[in-house]
Amino acid sequence: MTFCSLEGKRALVTGASKGIGRAIAEELARAGAEVVVGYRTGADEAESLAREIEGRAVQADVSSAEEAARLVEEAGDLDILVNNAGLTRDGLLARMSDDDWRTVIETNLSSVFYTCRAVCRPMMKKRAGAIVNISSIVGVHGNWGQTNYGASKAGIIGFTKSLARELGSRGVRANVVAPGYVRTQLTEVLPEEATAAMLGNTPLGRLGEPNDVAGAVRFLCSDEAAFITGDVLLVDGGLGM
Repeated sequence: MTFCSLEGKRALVTGASKGIGRAIAEELARAGAEVVVGYRTGADEAESLAREIEGRAVQADVSSAEEAARLVEEAGDLDILVNNAGLTRDGLLARMSDDDWRTVIETNLSSVFYTCRAVCRPMMKKRAGAIVNISSIVGVHGNWGQTNYGASKAGIIGFTKSLARELGSRGVRANVVAPGYVRTQLTEVLPEEATAAMLGNTPLGRLGEPNDVAGAVRFLCSDEAAFITGDVLLVDGGLGM
């Protein structure tokens, strides 16, 4: 048998058209899962990925309760839910607009509530399921200019720990993966000095790659992690020590 096999399982990954979400979808498919690629924008990328991994792509804005519920319904009978959809609207709190606050909280945190609410009853009914919510090192330690993002990612941690307590007796697990600084479109725009400072504080001395995060997600979705719930796995090269 293959270690961390997901053979015969169906997974939904949100925010899967690019970056970390794409890597997660590819890794779960490699493990044998049937993967539903959830996306809001990037239809061409999402459809291309779905073809590559022999899955399906479903468009939805998960910051909307109705859209998130429709996405889960169209995905079908799920064994795995990975909430990866997210965005940033960085800025100092003193100058942050209501819209920048609301957009980040709704997209990053409320979406997790909406999708988890939609899957929890079916998963509880069959007394099995794995939920992995993607947070961030910023949700653990905070970061300058990211009060909205930090609040949303810290909220995911508290939400998931509470959810794990609610669902555990029904055989459903809920965990968090908190990436450090990973090479994606979000980090590519950072100033050189900011990247250098991150690397200086990271014991492994490099930025993470999307595949580093994807492997951790695959593990937490698998039966090898059957006794792990309510946990926060930092995938950060040691930055969060």
